[in-house]
Formats: sequence, C-alpha cells, structure tokens
Amino acid sequence: MLQEGAHGRWTVSSSDESTEENSDSEKPSTSSLLDAAHGRTSGPQYPCSEARKAAHKRKASPLKFSDQKVSTEKAPAEKQRITQEGLGWCLSSSDEEPEDQEKHAHKEALKEEKYDVPEEHPLNLCKDDELSENQKAEEYDEKPGEAQDTWDLLNGGNPFRFFLTKVRGIEQSYNSGALHIKDILSPLFGTLVSSAQFNYCIDVGWLVRQYPQEFRKKPLLIVHGEKRESKAELLAQARPYENISFCQAKLDIAFGTHHTKMMLLLYEEGLRVVIHTSNLIADDWHQKTQGIWLSPLYPRLPKGTTGSAGESETHFKSDLISYLMAYNSPALKEWTDLIQEHDLSETRYMLSCVILLKEHASLIPAQESWPLVGQFSSIGSLGADESKWLFSEFQQSLVATGNSVTGLHKCDVPVHLVYPTVNNVRESLEGYPAGGSLPYSIQTAQKQLWLHSYFHKWSAEVSGRSHAMPHIKTYMRPSSDFKKIAWFLVTSANLSKAAWGALERNGTQLMIRSYELGVLFLPSAFGLEKGYFHVKGKMLSESNDSATYFPVPYDLPPEKYGSKDQPWIWNIPYTNAPDTHGNMWVPS
Repeated sequence: MLQEGAHGRWTVSSSDESTEENSDSEKPSTSSLLDAAHGRTSGPQYPCSEARKAAHKRKASPLKFSDQKVSTEKAPAEKQRITQEGLGWCLSSSDEEPEDQEKHAHKEALKEEKYDVPEEHPLNLCKDDELSENQKAEEYDEKPGEAQDTWDLLNGGNPFRFFLTKVRGIEQSYNSGALHIKDILSPLFGTLVSSAQFNYCIDVGWLVRQYPQEFRKKPLLIVHGEKRESKAELLAQARPYENISFCQAKLDIAFGTHHTKMMLLLYEEGLRVVIHTSNLIADDWHQKTQGIWLSPLYPRLPKGTTGSAGESETHFKSDLISYLMAYNSPALKEWTDLIQEHDLSETRYMLSCVILLKEHASLIPAQESWPLVGQFSSIGSLGADESKWLFSEFQQSLVATGNSVTGLHKCDVPVHLVYPTVNNVRESLEGYPAGGSLPYSIQTAQKQLWLHSYFHKWSAEVSGRSHAMPHIKTYMRPSSDFKKIAWFLVTSANLSKAAWGALERNGTQLMIRSYELGVLFLPSAFGLEKGYFHVKGKMLSESNDSATYFPVPYDLPPEKYGSKDQPWIWNIPYTNAPDTHGNMWVPS
C-alpha cells in the first residue's frame, strides 16, 4: 500500500500488521535463525526484534542520503487508503488488533511490496587501524585511573546506587560516575563464585567476553523467555561453554515477554543484586542511555540464622525471593536459598510493582496535584482514547495512594510522556539505527493518535546524553515546578498493558502478561520526613551528593512536542534528511 507524508513516501505491507499487545513490539524474530541455517549472516546471530534486525542491516549496509526521491511500487487496487491529515501518515484499513489477527491467521498474506532504493553500499571493510560499528560497540578499553574511579563509585557518595551506563562519543566528564558491564563484572566488585543473568535479548558469546578472563568458566545461569526456534538458537550459542545453564521463564499468556533485566552475583565475599535496563548485547552498552541499580555487597549471615534475619525495612529480601519463586524453577530455588543466607538489611530500596506504589508512595495533601512523568522506549496498544487505559488503570496505579486525602479526579493530575522524536533519533550518536531499540510501529501508532498530544521530547543535557537515545524506562511524580519529586522508579517496564497490567473480569483481576522488574526510590526510606527529594542539577556532579538530591537522568521540565515534531516510528522510511552519519532510514 502506497503511503505519502512529511517524511517521504513508503509502502506498508500486509505482512507488517501489528502482532503486539506487549511492551516492546520486540517479538523475537526467527528470520535471523533461518538465515543462519542457510549460511546467511544478514542479521545478528541471536534472537532479536524485527526493529533491531532492521537497525543491524542499516548499520552493515547504510543507505547514503540522496536528494533522489525514493519511489515505491503502485499499491494493489484492493488495498484501501485512509489518510490522517497533517500527520504525514496514510494507513491501510486492514491493520488488525492481535485478537483479530488470530481469527484470520489462516488467510494467505499478500506478497510484501518492496522499496525501490538506491543500490545498497557493500559492507564496509575495516582497515587495520579501524573498527567496524559492531566492533566499536563491543570494544571497551579501561583508561588509566578508571579502575580507581570504579572503586570510588562503590564506596563514594552515591546514596541511591543509581548509575547510568557509559556512552562512547560524549564528553568524558559525563562518563565519570557511569558504569559499563565490564565494570560491574570486574574483580573490584568481588571474587565471583557464580552468577545468574536475567534478560530479554542475549548474545551469549558477547556476554561471556564481558566477564574477566578468570571468571569466564564460573557457573552462569541464563534466565530467558525464548521458545521454539529462538530457544534452540540461544542454546546453540552456549554449546561451546560447559559452565552455562538455562532457565526458561514460563510465558503461557499470549503477547507476554521475559523483559526483566537483572544480575545475581555470588562472591566469596558475599552477594550482589544488579537491576538494570540493558539487553545483553553490545549495542545496548555502547551509545544508549541506560539505567543501573547496583546493590551494596550483602554479607553472609551467621550459620544457623533462620526466619526473617537479614530483612530490610523495605522488605527487599522477601520481595526478591517471592519474585524468584514465581518462576517455579529448581535452578532459581538454589538462588533463593543463597539470598536467604545473606544479610540484605541495609537495602533502602524497593522492588517495583503497582502494589508497592499504592501501599508505600504516601503523599502529603499538597502533592496530590503533582504531575506524573513516564519515560520509556516503546509503546503498546493502549486503546481508542485516554479513558480506556492511560487515564484509568495506568494513571490510577501510579497516582492512587493508601492515604489519599482529597481524592482528586484523575483528570486533575497532568501526564507528561517522554519519547524520542524523529529528529531526536536522526541527530543521535547512532543516527537512524538508534531507532531499532525504539520499536513503536506504524500499525500501533495510527490507532492511537490521541496519545501523541501527551508526548515530550528526549533531552538530557543534565547527564550529557541528549544524543544517546534512551532505552532506560523511568516514572516519577514531580512537583508542579519540577524541582522536587515524590518518588522515582527505574524499571524494565515500557508503556503497555502487558508490562503494567490491565483489569479483566469486570475489574476483579489484574492481568500482567510480562516479567518486569525495577527499583523504587522513596524519600521515607532515606529519612526525608518532608516526603520528597530535590531534583539534582547536574546528574554526575559531585555537589549535592546527599540523599536529599535525586539524580534524574534527563531534563526537567520536559519539552512538549512542537507542531512539526513526530514520534519515532521504526517501520517507515525516513529519506528527506540525513542522520549524523549521512544516511537514510529504509527498514526493509
């Protein structure tokens, strides 16, 4: 079907119909597995989303910007065209909800229409003194003094233990106080005995190389949600490594994903928990904005200790054990036993969930009109208007509290949603391929145009990361002047029903389809009786390192989309302006 708009002309194939009700539109692609089976290496050799596969292809074979218009084949006559005036999108009336697609799964898909684009450049071969894009993403060389800096981070003035990942290509001062995965797995953090890695997208070979040489043969458990061909490929990646075992998360509900990103690190000296937002692939640790919560080193309890010993006031230990037990896995039972043997009493943080916010995020009356900010990297199908989910179940989950005083109507609480624009992506360090980790599809977007009026641009001058596209997900309740926050949440959960849940059976049952995990920061846990944090100025500055000032990683207040701004949509082409590498974006 032929499309034309502000960003050029494109076709949307009938095979591109939305299949997602989930958080990321990151349904694992099996096409890369078929390529591998036939000796082709057009994409990454690990299960990934179609959006990420498109980004990988464009990095390997960039389409240089040309003033020549990208032409398309004429659309089939039977495909009707619906125009969204002024928004630059024209869409097929055949786009279906996932439930409708299941009913029509037996129908033969129409042959995919192809873009007529300039001849693709061959894969750039590296000179001896140059690195390919993939090699750059993996390369991480510790500079003199960085080891000491990392050690200082563990013992210095970061009361929240909230970090960003290091970003290649930004001013070095903004990487001071940031972490790479190799830092986290460094011997400085402890003498590793064994580890467990929970994640969505995993490159096993790359992951192994992030461990120091002396730890690469230590037992490693990988917790994933892959099935069928994707699972077979994941297991095949690990065949060279005898120390790796797997735990498959049960995903019995359609459109659910194992989206949790966590590390459990057992040392000779104790135990550490890491909850973060990065997939275990090179790109996610290279030029993106990602978040990390790094626990203290938890010491072993004296032998014979039983009951609730080692629990914190925030119930972090029991919540973590309950979460792991929900997998119903013998492999994770071993880890719950290990956690039980350690002292987690110094934890001033909470595992995040809707119930925790309702029970613990108590507000004083003046805070009940404070806005809600959500920042995420992907968006699910949210309904025909804001009343269907965003301003009902989602907003009420984050706004309602146990001691609600005035009971404000939900519409009295402003909602600000932060999601990158097309220009944010185009001007980013990665250029258009950064959009591979922002998998908002045209099929989903065209069904909820009302949502875009709540969108705000990505801007992170405060952390030097305005051009490092966000894969981090955060939610908070700032004051009306954005100088204070009532709470802050960093999590794996995107803006979707699958991640946050949707009420079913006349509102008596909350259906959460995906595994998600995050950390909730509450002022009360840090002894702040006034009920709020101040927002820190420069996130990585040494000033105001007390628990009074929270390091929000992007700029407040967020800037609303302008009249010409559009949200990044991954599966349409952008050919009217080049990105920072002089390239166009054609996702086919």
